[in-house]
Order: sequence, then C-alpha cells, then structure tokens
Amino acid sequence: MTPTRTNPPHPEAGRRRALQTLAGAAALVHTPTLLAQAGRNVRLIVPFTPGGSTDILARALAPKLGAALGQNVVVDNKPGAGGSLGAAEAAKAEPDGQTLLMGHIGTLAVNPALYPKLAYDPLKSFTPVAWVARVPNVLVVAAASPAKSFADFIALAKSKPGRLSFSSGGNGSAAHITFEFLKLRAGLFLLHIPYRGTAPSVTDLIAGQVDATFTGAPAVLPHVKSGRLRALAVSSPQRLAVLPDVPTVAE
Repeated sequence: MTPTRTNPPHPEAGRRRALQTLAGAAALVHTPTLLAQAGRNVRLIVPFTPGGSTDILARALAPKLGAALGQNVVVDNKPGAGGSLGAAEAAKAEPDGQTLLMGHIGTLAVNPALYPKLAYDPLKSFTPVAWVARVPNVLVVAAASPAKSFADFIALAKSKPGRLSFSSGGNGSAAHITFEFLKLRAGLFLLHIPYRGTAPSVTDLIAGQVDATFTGAPAVLPHVKSGRLRALAVSSPQRLAVLPDVPTVAE
C-alpha cells in the first residue's frame, strides 16, 4: 500500500476524495507528503478510545500495512472532543509520511458542524490515502431487555417516553447521530447518555445501566455472538452476512 501522490491535490479533487472518504466509517488520511521512510515506525493515530469500531479496524489493519511497507505500524489512541484532539495532532505532525490518521465520519464531517473552531481543516489538512471500511451500525439491547425485536423496542420506547436511555461514544458520535435520527423518524423520546468512548458505553449497556445503543458492528458483534447483547436491527441497506437473522431498519 504505497501512496503515489507527493503534493497536495487540487482543492476540488481533494474535496471529491474527502466526500468519498466520508461514505465509509474509517479511512486512512494524513498530511500531504505521502512517502513513508524506511527504518522508522509509522504512527497510526486513532482519535478514539480503545475498543471502538475505528480502533478495532486500525488494529486489524496495522500489521498488514506494516508488512506491506516493511515498517512497524504503531496504533496510538488519542481520544477527546469527538475525535478532534487526535485529528488535530495528526494535522500538526511533520508531513513526512510517518503519521497516519484513522479518519471517521465524526472527525471529517460531523465535527466541523459541531465545533466552531477546529484545529484542523478536514479538506486541507489531510490527504486521503485509502478507504478502509464501510461499517453499518447495529441497534442492540441487553440480553435481559424485554424488547425481542425492533418493533418491540419502538413500542416499549413509546410506552415509556423519557424513561428509556441510549448510550453513545460521545456527543456527535456516529452512535449519537444514528439514534437521534431514529428518534426523529419514529417519534421517540429517549435520554442520551454520552460516554468517553464506545467501549465503556457498550459495557454499561451489558450491565443494564442504559437501555440501548446503535453503534458500529465491530464493537458489539462479539457481545451479540456471546449472548450478552441482542441485536434488533442493522442500518445497512441489506442484512449483514455476520448477522443474517437480524433485519434491516428498512425491513
């Protein structure tokens, strides 16, 4: 995986590539000089806490990327402010090809709308390198939840307005926005409980401290397989091969 562009792209080309990047849950981006240097570690910044979907993808990617480059790729978690702190650190790194950012719809698209003064520009501070993955969100509840299906959950939430809660990895995170959109479309009133990362938000869901979350599949799939969480619906247009019995929201 060797990038070929060594100069910043034309602004319109960069904008098109950035928009393409946003379609996926995670993408590799970094500062304009793209050629990695032999004998040095490549730093892969994940702007979120360990255990979330972006972190899981980064740790699966790092050894393969390292083998392709002939260098060690070190995952460096830099969470905070919805991923803005890690993205800002990547933007300030030397443009020598040794720092990569595991980009995300939050850091590249949502944060510019939430934070009036970001320390980076998602279109000008980075050069897209590769689209890593498209990650659908999964609506999950704890195993002890009375909701056995998506319809059950909607009915339960409507019967108890303001009494059910949902967790997310933080304000403005993909899980937060996905659930807010569900609330809007279904006419629900649920309380949002933001956490400092996806992993603790899922842990508290398993423990029954919150009632649901709607987050990336990699972060919840092991718990669904183990029976600690129940998957009710997926956000993708089609069912997931790893969860063939779980319907789409559209269904």
